[in-house]
Amino acid sequence: MPPMDSAPTPTPLDDDARYLALCTRDARFDGRFFTGVTSTGIYCRPVCAVRTPRRANCRFFDHAAQAERAGFRPCMRCRPELAPLSRTWSSQDAAELLVQHASRLLDDPAHWLGEDGPAMQRLAARLGVSDRHLRRVFEARLGVSPLQVLHTRRLLAAKQLLTDTRLPITAVAQAAGFASLRRFNAALRERYGLSPMALRRGGELPANGRAIALGWRPPLDAPALLRFLADRLLPGVDAIDITALRYWRTLRLNVGGTEHHGWFGLQFEPARQRVWLHASDSLLPALPALIWRVRALCDLDADPQAIDAVLGAHFPGGTALRVPGAVDGFELAVRAVLGQQVTVAAARTLAGRLVTRFGELIDTPDPTLNRMFPTPQSLAGADPDALGSLGIVRQRQSAIRALAEAVASGVLDLGPHADPVATTAALQALPGIGAWTAQYIAMRALRWPDAWPAGDIALHNALQLSGSPRERERACEALAQPWRPWRSYAVLRTWAGFYQPTPHHL
Repeated sequence: MPPMDSAPTPTPLDDDARYLALCTRDARFDGRFFTGVTSTGIYCRPVCAVRTPRRANCRFFDHAAQAERAGFRPCMRCRPELAPLSRTWSSQDAAELLVQHASRLLDDPAHWLGEDGPAMQRLAARLGVSDRHLRRVFEARLGVSPLQVLHTRRLLAAKQLLTDTRLPITAVAQAAGFASLRRFNAALRERYGLSPMALRRGGELPANGRAIALGWRPPLDAPALLRFLADRLLPGVDAIDITALRYWRTLRLNVGGTEHHGWFGLQFEPARQRVWLHASDSLLPALPALIWRVRALCDLDADPQAIDAVLGAHFPGGTALRVPGAVDGFELAVRAVLGQQVTVAAARTLAGRLVTRFGELIDTPDPTLNRMFPTPQSLAGADPDALGSLGIVRQRQSAIRALAEAVASGVLDLGPHADPVATTAALQALPGIGAWTAQYIAMRALRWPDAWPAGDIALHNALQLSGSPRERERACEALAQPWRPWRSYAVLRTWAGFYQPTPHHL
């Protein structure tokens, strides 16, 4: 489990505060609680556009699974499956940390596959506890079991697939992690009182049948997010139109041992706090996994209130910045290695040559998107002379090949659930990978909110540090201690020029 340090978090909402947020449809609280309406048996997001129910008819829940256990069904209008996920990072006690980390794992579709019993056993084993202890802690903290959380995630994902795509019912059941169509049908009828076809008829399918709405908690600076990605754009792999707030790229997804190749596009709609996801037909069977990766790429589940409670005094004006993630941890790591001690533009040039030489061709509706990023296997076996001909120096050649071999063999996990401390140590044990590269990978690929590349020269300059490189690094590390566990966000805000020293920091 990732280590976390004590930090202020927003004051827990009481029911009166939640009702006020419901009355005002305050999007800042979207996903932080759900409202069950006793007169209708429906539970909604705080942003639901229906007429606000009477206070006496409202019951409030922290998690969708709690609402469903209490007998409420998801609203067909506000659609709870579209709400941002909860991303709490605090160190209240061991039991709370266990619940938080287990919940993040259960949000990942990779943990939905297989029979329920083995799935729970695998989850408990990954967390280093028994499944009985995990169940006991969940019941004590949330009033629901981890299996009930898993079922809710599966059902909400299936509801989204049925509403927003024309995937066959069997494919929907499989994509949502159900072991059989019979169990899927039974679960829908038991929980929602509907058959798959009835649920599908209840949805409004967009014209192209493939547009998926993903929500976020405001504020989110979409142009800034896209500018960051545009500076690192890889021709053939991704394309960006900042003015139109559009992003699209190719992708290879491995879900349950099956590879899916295709493309997806994003269209941001800031006025309604959502981004529309368009996916190729070839990626639709893996849509839950794709959605989860897109949420990480755009950092849609960040809670600006929690982050500003720690960083606001030192970074006024930076609340809307997000930490761009990655849809492929290996790709991000290779690009980080190529970016060592060179400009962002130079790193992009090298990565583009690597894609042209080793990337697999793919057909898409956009002729400018025609390649996928090379696989770990292809780069692990790359000839050094071939890498050298691209302008990649010998030290980086060794680092890329060692990184590719570690990922291809399964020795190194660059997914967002990997232990950041152990993974950064493993990265630095590879030839040619130092602390800066490891921390940058942790920040974006591992989705660690507390990454801090203390040796970064741009940070030193923005933080107005002086002295020898070692002195600046020590000062940089010391200065950032009050910003834990949100130092990754402090990095982005510092790079963007939002740092304001307080008298204490002068």
